[in-house]
Amino acid sequence: MTTAQIKFVKSLSQKKFRDQYGLFVAEGEKLVAEALHSRFKVRDVYRVEEIGETAMARITGLSSPSPVLCTVERPVDLQSGEMPAKGLFLALDGIRDPGNLGTILRIADWFGIDAVFASPDTVDVFNPKVVQATMGAIFRVKFHYTDIPVLCRKAREAGGAVYGTFLDGENLYKKSLSNGMERPSVIVIGNEANGISSATAACVTDRLFIPPFPADDPGSESLNAAVATAVTVAEFRRQSQE
Repeated sequence: MTTAQIKFVKSLSQKKFRDQYGLFVAEGEKLVAEALHSRFKVRDVYRVEEIGETAMARITGLSSPSPVLCTVERPVDLQSGEMPAKGLFLALDGIRDPGNLGTILRIADWFGIDAVFASPDTVDVFNPKVVQATMGAIFRVKFHYTDIPVLCRKAREAGGAVYGTFLDGENLYKKSLSNGMERPSVIVIGNEANGISSATAACVTDRLFIPPFPADDPGSESLNAAVATAVTVAEFRRQSQE
């Protein structure tokens, strides 16, 4: 592996170069296997037995180099504000932590979310830490960046519902929830520090609250964004099985 190749792969750890070249990195046996069997186009695969341990140590983004790494072409339809006529969707309103975004994509994959939409200020979905945290879900979940308030208004115009979690919302477990079987249903997940923005909150049709236990002694101030996503989506899916 040449010095120029090493420098090129390393450059993809930065968003400006991922944007410039339209590529991102997937690392590890599982992620590379997922990439090779997905709709994504894999550009190059680097295996430690072919390039050597020294070169792999130089291009890895992990604390301990994995045995294989690949570069993958980003999808061309990343920007989309189209709202399907029906389905259950996540709308991420300013998620900044790579680990949270990656975990949310795993949750979306597990619970069969039809697509995940994110505001432009959400962390780059192809950030190496995000890709790693998805454990392969990035290659299966439909993901788009868009204007979240506009998207939510489109869902409402289509007769759908827009859900968000708030401290003054209705008890999640006592609320009848729509899984989007006939019209779009959007679940908004707010920023880790500030929650759902005021512009997006104005578009919410149903304010939900995840109750603590016991109710009069909440303990922690709030739930992690990814944990709140899992709890909320799980209840949507539970109700669809009744």
